[in-house]
Amino acid sequence: MARWRVGVDSGGTFTDVCLFDEEDGRVEVWKVSSTPDDPSRGIAQGVEEGMRRVAPEAAQPGAPVTYFGHGTTVATNALIQHRGVKTGLVTTDGFRDLLEIGRQKRPDLYDMQADKPPTLVSRDLRQEVPERVCHDGRIDLPLDEARMRVAAKALKEAGVKAIAVSFLYGFIRPEHEQRAVAILREEMPDVFISAGHEIAPEFREFERLSTVVLNAYLGPVMRNYIERLTPRLRDLGMTATPHLTQSNGGVIGFGTAAEMPVRAVLSGPSTGVVGAQAIGRVAGFEDLITFDMGGTSTDVALLNGGHCKLTSEAMVHGYPIKAPMLDIHTVGAGGGSIAYIDGGGLLKVGPRSCGADPGPVCYDRGNTEPATTDANVVLQTLNPEYLLAGRMKVDQALAKASIARLAERLGLGVMETAQGIISVVTANMARAIRVISVQRGYDPRDYTMMAFGGAGPLHAARLARELDMKRVLVPPYPGILCAMGLLLTDLRADFAATKLLPATAESVGDVAAAFDGLVTRAEEWFRHEEIAAGDRHMTRTADMRYAGQNYELAVPLPDGPVTAATIATLAEGFAEAHKQRYGFIAEGEPVQLVTLRLEATGSVKKAELKSYPDAGPDASGAIIGERDVWFPEAGAFVHTPIYSREKLAPGNLFTGPAIVEQMDTTTVVLPGMHARVDAYLNLILEVTA
Repeated sequence: MARWRVGVDSGGTFTDVCLFDEEDGRVEVWKVSSTPDDPSRGIAQGVEEGMRRVAPEAAQPGAPVTYFGHGTTVATNALIQHRGVKTGLVTTDGFRDLLEIGRQKRPDLYDMQADKPPTLVSRDLRQEVPERVCHDGRIDLPLDEARMRVAAKALKEAGVKAIAVSFLYGFIRPEHEQRAVAILREEMPDVFISAGHEIAPEFREFERLSTVVLNAYLGPVMRNYIERLTPRLRDLGMTATPHLTQSNGGVIGFGTAAEMPVRAVLSGPSTGVVGAQAIGRVAGFEDLITFDMGGTSTDVALLNGGHCKLTSEAMVHGYPIKAPMLDIHTVGAGGGSIAYIDGGGLLKVGPRSCGADPGPVCYDRGNTEPATTDANVVLQTLNPEYLLAGRMKVDQALAKASIARLAERLGLGVMETAQGIISVVTANMARAIRVISVQRGYDPRDYTMMAFGGAGPLHAARLARELDMKRVLVPPYPGILCAMGLLLTDLRADFAATKLLPATAESVGDVAAAFDGLVTRAEEWFRHEEIAAGDRHMTRTADMRYAGQNYELAVPLPDGPVTAATIATLAEGFAEAHKQRYGFIAEGEPVQLVTLRLEATGSVKKAELKSYPDAGPDASGAIIGERDVWFPEAGAFVHTPIYSREKLAPGNLFTGPAIVEQMDTTTVVLPGMHARVDAYLNLILEVTA
């Protein structure tokens, strides 16, 4: 009997399902529209339809589902739309306004109209309590428990649904935070509570405070979502323990995700990067720039040697988060991004999106503002009659009329305006890729672009040309790669300890002791997740800087016991990383260890990427028709062959212009490019020499 592993990625526009049969390696995919009012409904619908239509065996009573992995944008969307719960804050006396003051930095230095993101806890809900822990762990002032109870009762009367607790240096000595949490639980047993020493046990008080407040603000939202989703999965007959993706690319149980939603803010995009790592490795392309374009946004990341860097801190929609996450950069450019004319009479696209409902104009659900998808339907790079292999009809006439209204205001033709929308979106995405490459010392021309997401392959060739990149890799199921990535990832947890130490031999004892503590915490997590001893793995890194710097660089720690040689190797690794990032080494300047990190991984059985025998270069058997497609290079419609992705075989070779259609996406091959299919069914586009 088949044994199924199921991965589901719930996005703002579509919900993607990937099913993998452990017995014979078979992979099946399905895609349905998301249900923004209750994402769990769309997930249940997608899983049920997918099992019933593309894998009927999985829908049979008793068919074992051995694994269920899920990536979601619930936390992200709640943050973007400020739909979290009424939240209170308890902090050290004198620091109630730190959340609002922040770092006093202007992220948009020359923008006189820049809006500061709303403070998630209003001032009347920020309670101060006398207590003080010093930077060296000494208790200067014990926690005033009487005042703590007064604060708890005030928040109870205010009707808060969640409370964040963050005291100065609580990550060094957590006793005060622990006692404060105990008092809050006595007074308010039903309220969601987050403590700084549990959520972000690292230095930098503002970033730690922001992270724990975000966790509290999103906690009940994520918990309610999981409580709705769990019975829906149970009704489908699923008995496997469900897992949720973290921002670091690993997965955690639903219980942990409900308590730490801040770790899932980049839940959806992270698994796409994990899938790209696995596919790039077997295809022989480990230096990659991933390009994940969906309906609402585009996510890009850079992989060196098959690995995406982790960052310990990121700004997500205006709020700093101190949690391990893959280094992914996001811009508001997707298939649903709306085109408009700004106050200066210029064409702009996004970040506002029409989402899944009402969707682009061509969906005929009431929207009248043209989106990127409408431009592609008018240009006929997208099928002008239907999407999703015929399951979703589109109305090209409506899309053309909406773009015509925009064209009239711009004084351009309809086709020039539609192509202008694509050009603006391409420029937005190119800017995002330059942020993660050129601005960090990497040349995008040295990398292969891996395009995925529902709209990624549609725009990849033109984006690669904009960046002078020579090669684009389109995986077999690009539209559902984030869902497939869930079947290619491991269980994972990250642990950290801030220890400000000189990078010298004198610090060996302190560094060894700190890592011993992290190992103990990791082993507890392994036991909690019931991970077998042979499947347990640990990786150590250290955040380092020159004394006086405000930012750190992560440096891998060699395996084995911590010795003086270990510290020397770290210092050498830091010098190399600093030169790569900033272009110089400060000879003679003292180097510091700042935060020590341990990544714990529990290996699980993964979907296998199978290779297939070469079928020869002739791709004519995959041609399913022709249509006129607008190419700006010709300034006119060009008669273009349409290939079926399902009919392309390893070794097949063809040249552009061409369109490749499949259920989950469409790939555009530009004039001057050729396309080939490799042994793993990846489609590789290259500029013709």
